[in-house]
Amino acid sequence: MKPMAPKDLIGKRVSILDKGWIELQDLMGDDLAIVNAARVSFLGESKGEARDKKLLFYLMQHRHTSPFEQVEFKFRVRAPVVTWWQWVRHRTWSFNAQSGRYVPFEEDDFYIPSSWRYQSPSNKQASLGELPAAESALWSEALSKHVQESYRLYERALGAGIAREQARLFLPGFAVYYTWVAKVDAHNLMHFLRLRMADDAQYEIRVYAQAIYEHFFKPALPWTAEAFELFVLGQPPASAE
Repeated sequence: MKPMAPKDLIGKRVSILDKGWIELQDLMGDDLAIVNAARVSFLGESKGEARDKKLLFYLMQHRHTSPFEQVEFKFRVRAPVVTWWQWVRHRTWSFNAQSGRYVPFEEDDFYIPSSWRYQSPSNKQASLGELPAAESALWSEALSKHVQESYRLYERALGAGIAREQARLFLPGFAVYYTWVAKVDAHNLMHFLRLRMADDAQYEIRVYAQAIYEHFFKPALPWTAEAFELFVLGQPPASAE
């Protein structure tokens, strides 16, 4: 797979959930940057595609991780707090977020899922299976009404002169969408992807991780993605079959 040039990826935006999205703002480095970083200890550079790719695979297989830190991704993300709450646990990322103290929320700044999930009987922090469509529709309608009433109270508080930092207390916290900028190097991004693309990851963050991987990581770092699938995810790429 030929890597996309950074100019083709930067500015690309992918829609996620009902109102969310993720956009690549900046990208530093490529597969060759990783290879050259590994060779710098003895002042080496590219030795041709075959040998470069072989070295990158060796680095991934044997967990020589520092060369992968030479590539950085910078994203702009719009996601609900239910997603953000888990994302910030990855403290190797750098974040700057929208503030409800400065910017008032809009009426549609809330996540309303189209389907609802049952609580897993064996995993306290996970879900298992979806409610029937008719039941899900009822719960989505109930949440929508709750959000509308909460937003009306929020607007009333603002209209009464209450500070934005307090008026936002009326909003349903985990459903609110925020926009933030997030930066990470390729090594720590792979750690995030391994955990958050897994089947047991919560859906609301899994879809963001999958979008990052498919739309940004793989096009930018095709060799790294191939090695990542083979040695970390344990999923041999199609070219190996």
